[in-house]
Amino acid sequence: MKFSLLSRIQYQRIAAAVLAALMANVSIGAFGQSVRQKISFNDNWQFRNQEDLDQTANRPEEKAYAFRNWETVTLPHTAKVEPLVVVNPWVGISWYKKDFTPEAQWKGRKVFIEFEAVMQQAQVWLNGNLIETHYGGYLPFTIDITRYIEYGKSNRLVVKADNHDDANVPPGKPIKELDFCYYSGIYRNVSLIVTNPLHITDAVEENKAASGGVHVWYPEVSAQSATVAVATHVRNENKAPKSFVLTYALTDPTGKVVAAATSLQQTLAANADKSFRQNLTVKNPALWHPEHPNLYTLKISVKEKSGVVDQLSTRIGIRKFEINDERLLVNGEPLLLVGTNRHQEYPYIGNALSDNAQYRDAVKIKEAGFNIVRLCHYPQSPAFMDACDELGILTMDAIPGWQFVGKDTFQMRSYQDARELIRRDRNHASVAMWELSLNESPMPDPFMKKMNEIAREESPESKLYTCGWINKYYDIYIPARQHAKYPDYWKKYTGAIPLFTGEYGDWEYFAQDAGLNQAGYAGLKNDERTSRQLRGDGERRLLQQALNFQEAHNDNLRNPHLGDANWLMFDYNRGYSPDIESSGIMDIFRLPKYAYYFYRSQKSPDATATAYDATPTVKIASLWDDKSDKNVKVYSNCEEVALYLNGELIEKKKADRDKVSDHLNYPPFLFTVPLFAAGDLHAIGYIGGKVVKTDTVNTPGKAVVLKLSYDKNRRALRADGADAVFVYATLCDAKGYPVSDHDVEVKFRVSGDARLVGVNPVKAEAGVATILLQAGKKAQPITVEAQAEGLNPAKFIIETIQ
Repeated sequence: MKFSLLSRIQYQRIAAAVLAALMANVSIGAFGQSVRQKISFNDNWQFRNQEDLDQTANRPEEKAYAFRNWETVTLPHTAKVEPLVVVNPWVGISWYKKDFTPEAQWKGRKVFIEFEAVMQQAQVWLNGNLIETHYGGYLPFTIDITRYIEYGKSNRLVVKADNHDDANVPPGKPIKELDFCYYSGIYRNVSLIVTNPLHITDAVEENKAASGGVHVWYPEVSAQSATVAVATHVRNENKAPKSFVLTYALTDPTGKVVAAATSLQQTLAANADKSFRQNLTVKNPALWHPEHPNLYTLKISVKEKSGVVDQLSTRIGIRKFEINDERLLVNGEPLLLVGTNRHQEYPYIGNALSDNAQYRDAVKIKEAGFNIVRLCHYPQSPAFMDACDELGILTMDAIPGWQFVGKDTFQMRSYQDARELIRRDRNHASVAMWELSLNESPMPDPFMKKMNEIAREESPESKLYTCGWINKYYDIYIPARQHAKYPDYWKKYTGAIPLFTGEYGDWEYFAQDAGLNQAGYAGLKNDERTSRQLRGDGERRLLQQALNFQEAHNDNLRNPHLGDANWLMFDYNRGYSPDIESSGIMDIFRLPKYAYYFYRSQKSPDATATAYDATPTVKIASLWDDKSDKNVKVYSNCEEVALYLNGELIEKKKADRDKVSDHLNYPPFLFTVPLFAAGDLHAIGYIGGKVVKTDTVNTPGKAVVLKLSYDKNRRALRADGADAVFVYATLCDAKGYPVSDHDVEVKFRVSGDARLVGVNPVKAEAGVATILLQAGKKAQPITVEAQAEGLNPAKFIIETIQ
């Protein structure tokens, strides 16, 4: 009877532990013991900027400090909500405080706190003890807080975030001279990690070349078989030696185990550490490729006789990158790289994007037809990297740097950035290139040599392809198009290092006369020639922007090159200029311009895609009003397109080719409409003689009503206190057609657990007023209302998830 009662209690404990594991990302060991917990530490922080602090004798890091009237916030968090157009980026010191009570079962275990990023110098105190000073605003740091925890009472964690200019911290350039903004705060996730003294380490915290954590690479890759090499770094912080085995299980998305192994018994002395190598063989692997981004989950367990004492899972994609004959080969297949650049900011909240917002950005990049994104000019969020793995977007991973080379301390920190970037991202399937280069900066030769040495040291058994904007030492040369000159640009490049055009479509049109192959280009004014066009700048100028990108990309396709990346995906703010840099193919609110549809039309349709929209493209690039060009352009990847005006056929045709489209996969379709007539332009796309896509543009009437929508984009709004979506109020006429030439102010209201971020009311741009909505913590419907003078109001409901 005693045995039965004990079994029942054990069962209850195991059930409770499993339930807690499901809720807190916990691995379960023998007899229900939790072996590793990763607990979100994003909630219930108190925050103040130093400029708003009460003037007292004590400072926030001191135990005696009284925290009065501090704001409660959720991470990711920006220390200052900026205006839409950032004229004077905020710099200063911000303070964060979090109280927590450690659980009794943590005693005798290891407890770490992980910051994904803090901008840009961080000091961390626990219970009045300074436990970390970290330099750099883009990479993670993990702190062992085990010996500082005080059990049986509340513990206080205090963080000081300082984003002042610092020439010793990459990027190093003063914000007033910088082509992007640093922004502020604890702007990425924070987690608490609890595990056992015998545990798998953190790669960045260990700070060992080619070691720390879990490192995965692929010595042999084919369609028939693949070798998955795994190096696992284990540390024993017990006071006695420990014997254990490592077990490995590789599962596919259905949970099926496709490879498994158990190591020989290992022994680590007290306070010793070691890296252990294991090869797994996968028969008939589902390889990772941008067109089919197959992922596996690798679970590694540290197992003593009593059971599992630590466990770590990571997603991997089996693939092989090679460069041969000026082509990138992915698993032996040549792939032309068609890419873009991305800055990570949102309006108002700066870099403090939720994980869901990161994913929504990645979906937009994929749906635009790009297969690679250059992460300019700094390491971007782990959530964005995960999204690229999942969606099949290659990445060019970059250290922080732009038009600046600092002195010795700066350079040493830049080397460390390179190491930590590799350690953070080396297992991501999507990373094809490592930009261990300070963009457009006069890097000395020893600096560039050292960066490439670091890549070899950090991955001695698996080639990392480095890239840099100077044609020396790196594996791939990534100049901008404007770094060469008209008319040849890079068409006559004969260098030994393979070429990838890292930027194009902006500066050569903004500051140079790049469009001289375009009919009528010479007659344009400077502001009409440029690719820097806001979405509200009108049909003609947005068509010019799209034509600039088309011409440049078409010209690049004549190059002996791996591919190119346009400048850029989304509009953004800069430190050195009091305006929005508007060469994005989507605006800062993630609304598309005509150039977006040009790129989308260059990718072949894919009926098998489910994680994103890859259906055929047909887009009429016209507002069709009395000021519109009667030569109508349609972007499409269909074989034929027919254009109708008010039901009458204008023409059915194949695409036209000329000197600015002769190398494109899918040139635009050009139609001449003899006379303007108000009404409907209707385009029909055909593939194999069948209708596959249509688009209609209507001559708008007078704006009379508002229509609401929001940017869900494959990720529902999460009620976590941080997730945010754009809400769009579109001005429409009596028939429901959008009206783009109206700039009325729109007032938004929200009810439910959410808040509006940004100026309110908002002036419409090109017929759309946009505001940012941030969810609260309750998973309940959110009602949004919009009203404007002289227009019928609108109301709709956004459903949230927990």
